[in-house]
Amino acid sequence: MTVRARSSVAARMREIADIGRDPVRGGYSRHLLDDADLALRAWFRGSAADLGLEVEQDGNGNLWAWWGARGPDAVATGSHLDSVPGGGAYDGPLGVVSALEAVAQLQAAGFRPARPVAVVAFAEEEGSRFGLPCLGSRLLVGASDPAAVRARSDPDGITFEQAWRDAGLDPATLGADPARLADLGAFVELHVEQGRDLEDRGMPLSVASAIIPHGRYRLTVDGEGNHAGTTPMAGRRDPVVALAAAILAVRDTARAAGPAARATIGRIQVTPNGTNVIASRVEAWLDIRAAEDDDVRAQLAATIEAAGRAVAAEGCVLTVAEESFSPIVAFDPALTDRIAAVLGGVPAIPTGAGHDAGILAAHVPTAMVFVRNPTGVSHAPGEGARDEDCEAGARALADVLRDLAGDAS
Repeated sequence: MTVRARSSVAARMREIADIGRDPVRGGYSRHLLDDADLALRAWFRGSAADLGLEVEQDGNGNLWAWWGARGPDAVATGSHLDSVPGGGAYDGPLGVVSALEAVAQLQAAGFRPARPVAVVAFAEEEGSRFGLPCLGSRLLVGASDPAAVRARSDPDGITFEQAWRDAGLDPATLGADPARLADLGAFVELHVEQGRDLEDRGMPLSVASAIIPHGRYRLTVDGEGNHAGTTPMAGRRDPVVALAAAILAVRDTARAAGPAARATIGRIQVTPNGTNVIASRVEAWLDIRAAEDDDVRAQLAATIEAAGRAVAAEGCVLTVAEESFSPIVAFDPALTDRIAAVLGGVPAIPTGAGHDAGILAAHVPTAMVFVRNPTGVSHAPGEGARDEDCEAGARALADVLRDLAGDAS
C-alpha cells in the first residue's frame, strides 16, 4: 500500500482541475457517464487504490472504496463528482477529495479502524443529464422506480438505458440495495457551504441541522407553431411569450410567499427552436423550495394558478408534472451532536440545497459537515473555498472517522 507523502486537499483537487472544464459556460460540466464523469471515476479508482482501498461499483453506478472488508456497522463518507452545467469546482468533489485525504491522514498516523470505513462517490447527484437529482442514492434506497429511470432521456434524446448499456453496464442491476444499506451504521457527507452563513459568522466549519424541502416540476406550454414573418402579432398563440409571463408569475408568487420561499426556472426547451419560427411548445423546469413541506405544496398551487392565468391570456395551455419531491430532512440528532462535539462545538445550520445525505437520512444515521464558502456562490464558476478551510475540513473529517470507526490497533 502506498500513501502519498504530504498529501493535501489542494493537491488532490489539482489532480482533477482540468477534467470537465466548460469552455462556453465557464466552470465545469460533468454529467453522468460523459467523458468527464468517466475520467473522474477512473481518477477515484486510482486514488483509492493508492490508499489500498478496495473499490466496487454497485448496481446503481455508485462507487464504494472500502478500508477493511465490507461488513455491518460500516462508517461511510463521501459525496458526488458530477456537476450542474457550468458549475463550480467544489460542489461534490470537495467531499470525495476530503474523504480520501482523511483516510490518508489516518493511515499515515497508524490508525486502524475497528469498523469498516467506506469512501463513496454517488452517481448523478445534480440530475443534470437525466433530470432526476440524487439519482444514484435514490435508486440505492428504493426511492426511484428503475423502470421509470431506464426510460428517462437526456437533452440529446439518449435514454438512460442506452447510456447505461453504452458504458458497459447492465440496466437490470438498477434498484434498491437493502443489503448494502443494512451494512451502513453511519454516513457523513462533507460539502462546501452553499451560502454565506459561515463567512458571516467568521467560522470555517459547521454541521447541518436540516435540508429544507424541495420540489422539481416540468411546465409544458402548448401554443400554435407558425411563420415568424407572415403571422400578424394579433391572434398569435406564442408559448414563448406565455412562458415569459408565467416566469414572472413564478417570481412574484415566491416573493409573496415570504423570505424562506425560493422559486427558479433555470432550464427551458423550445420546440422547434428555430429563429424564424413561432414555437409550438415550450418546456421549462421549475424548482421550488420552502421552510416546510406544506409550504412547498402551497407555493406550487399558487404558482400554477398565477402561471395558468398568464398562459391562458396568450391563448396557450399549461400542463404541470411533478418530477421529484424531497421532503424536509432533519439529520440524526445524536450523530450530529457527536460530530459537532468532535469538531469543537461548531454550530448547526440548515441548508436549502439537496444532497445524497438527505436521501440516505431516512435509512441510515446521517450527518453533514459544511466548509466555509467566502462568496456564498454555488452552482456557478464563482463557487469557492479557501485552501486553509478545505484542509481544516479534511482534518476534521479524519477526527470524525477516528471517533466513529474506533481504533482497532
